[in-house]
Amino acid sequence: MIPQVKSLGLAEYQATWDAMRSFTATRTASSRDEIWLVQHPPTYTLGLAGKPEHLLRHSNIPVIKIDRGGQITYHGPGQIVAYLLLDMRRWKIGVRELVRLMEQAVINLLAEFDVAALGREDAPGVYVNGAKIAALGLKIKNGYCYHGLAFNVDMDLTPFDNINPCGHAGLRVTQACQLGITVSINELQAQLAQSLVHGLQQHLESKQ
Repeated sequence: MIPQVKSLGLAEYQATWDAMRSFTATRTASSRDEIWLVQHPPTYTLGLAGKPEHLLRHSNIPVIKIDRGGQITYHGPGQIVAYLLLDMRRWKIGVRELVRLMEQAVINLLAEFDVAALGREDAPGVYVNGAKIAALGLKIKNGYCYHGLAFNVDMDLTPFDNINPCGHAGLRVTQACQLGITVSINELQAQLAQSLVHGLQQHLESKQ
């Protein structure tokens, strides 16, 4: 059964995080997997191992400490956030494989527009010419995962100047609109969801 894809529009970060945790806590072995597509108002999120010093300067943007892996990142309008609420046993997938799968979904999407991107073993995410275009973070609980990936499309990147993105000082960030990709964010969102589902299906077939 393929995941149900839900588009949530612009939604507050805290409410979405609470909903993910509630969904994961109450799901059963028969619950259908879901992929949530959302944009958030300006928010910094700090992962479990997040070091406060990676927030270089304070602003009026809220900082929320959350339960995913990874350091600090920024979410804002014009960024597609894809949350994967999956039963990892159902897909016969481990954490590292799922991270690679999420990266590959973004890499494949960018390739459709002749943009060459790659992942990095030392710093999960997707990069174009050394600049980060997508950040990743997951939480696994009782074999179920939540959180996911954030893909920069057409947003104000200046809030990234206040942080060491994902804990890396001086890391440059980029976005689809700076790479000559002009299709709408809704279209890219649909293509990203399709790329993620396709990747999951291919992975499961490889395990049969």
